[in-house]
Amino acid sequence: MTDRIRLAALALFFSIIGVATDTLAAEPARPAACYNVRDYGATGDGKTLDTAAIQKAVDASAAAGGGTVVLPAGTYLSGTICLRSHVTLYLGPGAVLRGSRNIADYPSHTPQILYVYRPRFTKSLIYAERAEGIGLTGQGLIDGQGEFFPARPGDDGGRPYILRFSECRNVEVRGLRFRNSARWLSHYLACEDVVIDGISIHAPIRANRDGIDVDSCRHVRIANCHIHSGDDAIVLKATAARPCEHVTVTNCVLRSMASALKLGTESNGGFADIAVSNCTIYDTGHSGITLSMVDGGVCERITVSNITMKNVASAICIRLGNRARPIPDLPPPGMGAMRDISISNVQADGVGETGCSVTGIPGFPLKNVTLENIRLRFAGGGTLADFARPIPEKEDGYPSGRMFGILPAYGFFCRHVENLRLRGLDLSCEKPDDRPAFVLDDVRDLNLFDLRATASSSAPALVVFKNVQGALIHGCRPPGPLDTFLRLQGTTGDIALEANSLTSVKHPLQRDP
Repeated sequence: MTDRIRLAALALFFSIIGVATDTLAAEPARPAACYNVRDYGATGDGKTLDTAAIQKAVDASAAAGGGTVVLPAGTYLSGTICLRSHVTLYLGPGAVLRGSRNIADYPSHTPQILYVYRPRFTKSLIYAERAEGIGLTGQGLIDGQGEFFPARPGDDGGRPYILRFSECRNVEVRGLRFRNSARWLSHYLACEDVVIDGISIHAPIRANRDGIDVDSCRHVRIANCHIHSGDDAIVLKATAARPCEHVTVTNCVLRSMASALKLGTESNGGFADIAVSNCTIYDTGHSGITLSMVDGGVCERITVSNITMKNVASAICIRLGNRARPIPDLPPPGMGAMRDISISNVQADGVGETGCSVTGIPGFPLKNVTLENIRLRFAGGGTLADFARPIPEKEDGYPSGRMFGILPAYGFFCRHVENLRLRGLDLSCEKPDDRPAFVLDDVRDLNLFDLRATASSSAPALVVFKNVQGALIHGCRPPGPLDTFLRLQGTTGDIALEANSLTSVKHPLQRDP
């Protein structure tokens, strides 16, 4: 066989293989079986209770090995629906799943896992436990009718969630619109491999509570969501004795009557490897960003970056406390720890007069905190009395940006912190403010670099150190005339100022007796 024939034969062989490969690649995946709820008796008229029909479709899909339960256009009034493994509930365009107003249509489901709220909060519109491969998708609307379940003292069990998944794996929630929950709108408890993408939440009534609660979960991705909630918008919790870890939140638009991005108001299991990025926050009643640890556990490796805020009561709150609330039937938690926190590339206008706080408690400092490239414009209006007011420790207090009241600094009040890095911070006020931009108390190992902040002529200084040990201040150039740049109080020592431009400052450094 000549070389030319051999080459022709090889070319023909590989072309045949290529055609076969292309044919296999182009073959579409076999679609999962679909189960139309109308085939199981659902009316979709908004008046007839369709719970049983929807559940029949879910159960039939599960019995066949899985599939998609379809709600076509219509309004489906329902009580609790239990999702099964390998079943996706799909709401088509024009479909509305509306929660019943009758609490008797929501039988109690108590998750098996031990967690803080286990004896309480047992009702929901959509429930799944220890299921795998479940989904909630489509272009429709889920309406919890939460306005018909007013909050009453002691009424823990009488208001249902819209969605609760406990110890589930491979969960997808995509595309849907949610409205008016009666309690937390969605609670993911001890779940793994969760994707929440492109959903919209409108639940602005205060009693509606939180938008998304990710609780003691692992491997979670939240992206492209728009949330307007009566309570916190996105909350990471750890109410069980397992950490909430490997979680990303990105590309979300958030509005809240409380906090927009929040971590740790329940922290028993701890947190690790959390990344939040590329979010916009507006019209928020408490903090834009709150990171806290108050119920034991360890919080570490938390990164927040590329955030814009408009009209928030407080921009940033980081808190290590010791409320020590136990999980029922488990021993009380010990003192927690919080370290390796980074917040960077943040801009905010319309920040309230309270100020921002970064605080531990005596003997238990926050460790390794970096705030970098942050520009905040505050309301201002603080007084010398606000600066002089003693700030209580509140070791067991509920963590929030407003827990201490008006802070002694209009910008950042930092207390009980070790290894604090403040780099590229640009702070200013709408109205004159007699407080310093920074008050740092019981801080060790401080790096303050490239600070640009304003202060009124009545302020005791731009920066006040109290009991600060080991600080390097460099590359700072405060704008405009200023009486005192740095005031030292208490047992402050080992302070170095290098390469600062303080020509507009009358007193670069003053020490109080």
